[in-house]
Amino acid sequence: QVQLVESGGGLVQAGDSLRLSCAASGRTISRSTMAWFRQAPGKEREFVTGINWNGRNTVYADSVKGRFTVSRNNAANTVYLQMISLKPEDTAQYYCALDLENGVFVSRTVEVYAHWGQGTQVIVSS
Repeated sequence: QVQLVESGGGLVQAGDSLRLSCAASGRTISRSTMAWFRQAPGKEREFVTGINWNGRNTVYADSVKGRFTVSRNNAANTVYLQMISLKPEDTAQYYCALDLENGVFVSRTVEVYAHWGQGTQVIVSS
């Protein structure tokens, strides 16, 4: 059974940077698409970014383009989310998700991802 554990969240000021990590255990994720979603209080979970198995296909939500960068280290079974120029509206619980059925495409749909971490909290103060 695969487990995903996010880390790196915290309380920062607007304009600051954070780097989130998602470490997988239980099986390799090297052939699978990974994604980051976020959920703010009272809102639905939304797609942030995703990366295919070899890192050559990345997709970003318009709200984070140019500020967030997704990457992966398959040898370490880990995916990263580098966030710069953070804004208060980036405040949310951030989740990584795994699509074991596909490693080529990146879906923005929550239901596609069968495996999720517990999330890490990001709070951006103004």
